[in-house]
Amino acid sequence: MILEAPDMLESAARLGMALVFSAAIGWEREQKGRSAGLRTHILVALGAAGFTLIALEISGAAVAAGISPPYDPGRIISTIVGGVGFLGAGAILHSRHRVHGLTTAAGIWAVAAIGVACGCGLYSLAILMTALGLATLVVIKHFADKWFDDSPDAVVSEASTDAKPAVDGDGNRADQ
Repeated sequence: MILEAPDMLESAARLGMALVFSAAIGWEREQKGRSAGLRTHILVALGAAGFTLIALEISGAAVAAGISPPYDPGRIISTIVGGVGFLGAGAILHSRHRVHGLTTAAGIWAVAAIGVACGCGLYSLAILMTALGLATLVVIKHFADKWFDDSPDAVVSEASTDAKPAVDGDGNRADQ
């Protein structure tokens, strides 16, 4: 497959698709109250798609000018991966022996890939990545919550040896 620089209308369509697909994932994150929500996910995907379109345009101009060897757009795409990884690292927090933000960071990285796919005009791949990303955030989250109890309360109650039994408002033990 040879990737070519699209005309302005096709570029607008590719950016629009990056916006729509990343908004689906960003909306889910926004609803969960995560630090990176709708706008962040859209901007990451638009940036990735935009850089991809720029890489394709530069490559096409180099070929048209007879520059040999032709410019490789994959080099810019590979820097997107590193740059977005750095951005995602900023979303990860460590406190009280727990790590927060890994899913947010992974979501940012995933929407960057969706943006690159849209920038390349690979809409089927972008749709598939979006659907799988949403399935991971919604469906798999549901099963993970059901199967794995990693809530802070569960960890504290298991670790406490001198825990007092729960009592109701009248002082009666809840387990009786």
